[in-house]
Amino acid sequence: MTESATAALYAQYVDRAFSNAVRTVEDLSLAEMNRLVHPGGNSIAWDVWHLVRTMDNIVFFVFERDQPVWLTGEFDTRFGLPRVAQGTGMPTEEAQALQFPEASVFLEYVNAARTACVERVRGMSDEYLATPTLLRPWGEVPRTQHLLQMLVHANGHLGQGSIARALIGHESLGY
Repeated sequence: MTESATAALYAQYVDRAFSNAVRTVEDLSLAEMNRLVHPGGNSIAWDVWHLVRTMDNIVFFVFERDQPVWLTGEFDTRFGLPRVAQGTGMPTEEAQALQFPEASVFLEYVNAARTACVERVRGMSDEYLATPTLLRPWGEVPRTQHLLQMLVHANGHLGQGSIARALIGHESLGY
């Protein structure tokens, strides 16, 4: 079986998003991870958690109805965070109330999801990527569109995390 050039490219960009997620939180203290830099915003950890949970859910649950890494690794229980919710549509008060573990512990999930998602995406065939699947609110479109939308969405959250880092005195990460 030959590797799909499209899947290889998507895997590269999924890996880059995860790499940037790691960079966003790896040097933050527990207080900085959970700090709200604006009354209407979420913590840096929330933005990273949301983008990783979204990728994990799409690649595993939405595409295949497999349990995401979040559940197979029991990170919900370990972190005391929602089992199913991933932040989409979450009321601001609820999102702001979530408390995340220190970076080294939190990154266990990020890195586990990174490895699993990149591997899964890399193995997708062109036919698989072209197959429509339903994902609310984006609708029923080819998986390739879901992957692209996921990456665009992830980069928005990474940008928010980068700006928040700068506001609390850390280096902006330039994305």
